[in-house]
Amino acid sequence: MLLGVGGMAAVYAGTHRNGTRAALKILHPELSTHADIRSRFFREGRVGNTIGHPGGVKVSDEDEAEDGSIYLVMELLDGESLEVMLRSGRAFSPRQIVDIGIQTCSGLAFAHDVGVVHRDVKPDNIVLVPHRDDDGRPCELVKVCDFGLAKLRTGTDQDGRESELTMAGALCGSPAYMSPEQLLGEPLDARSDIHALGVALYEALSGGKFPHEGEGLTDLFVKKLTGTPTPLSIHVPHVDR
Repeated sequence: MLLGVGGMAAVYAGTHRNGTRAALKILHPELSTHADIRSRFFREGRVGNTIGHPGGVKVSDEDEAEDGSIYLVMELLDGESLEVMLRSGRAFSPRQIVDIGIQTCSGLAFAHDVGVVHRDVKPDNIVLVPHRDDDGRPCELVKVCDFGLAKLRTGTDQDGRESELTMAGALCGSPAYMSPEQLLGEPLDARSDIHALGVALYEALSGGKFPHEGEGLTDLFVKKLTGTPTPLSIHVPHVDR
């Protein structure tokens, strides 16, 4: 069953040969001939497993099928992304936003500790899964997804080539959430992920607003690089400082 289609891959729900339910992420055929894209796609699985945190997505297999399809077999998440929830009109209280932020920071901290910078933190990559806490009460577990654009501490991919901000001449990442240094193509560290998460939580709490908004990408980039962010209190007057 098709779960969703993104710019690089389609994701299907299926059953692993060991009997467990799994997600099958298949790289789009037109991209599978590009060595750099294939490398990034496979690296997503390796990076996710390296982090080893409950807030990450486990990858059990990666391979190329006989028909040339490139795929990852991943943990199937029974939840929805923060992006989908926001677009469906769900409102979040400040307390819920703090909980989502703490859980996401926990997952990112494990990644940063092993030298991985996500580089594409945004609501679409923050998935909330129904769960129960230690006392059996319903809660939501945050999963940080899609490490396909992750930057390694060494600055190189596992095949030894330098990781670049651009891929096939395109900017890698989501401009609305990018830090100024990422827009400029400068070296990145954990702070860029924290910046992106801050923008995502600002958006969730404000009901879809951003700290910087522009008319087109050029205007957005200029404002993000030189402008003052709009205080959250403008959109949510009674928010706790």
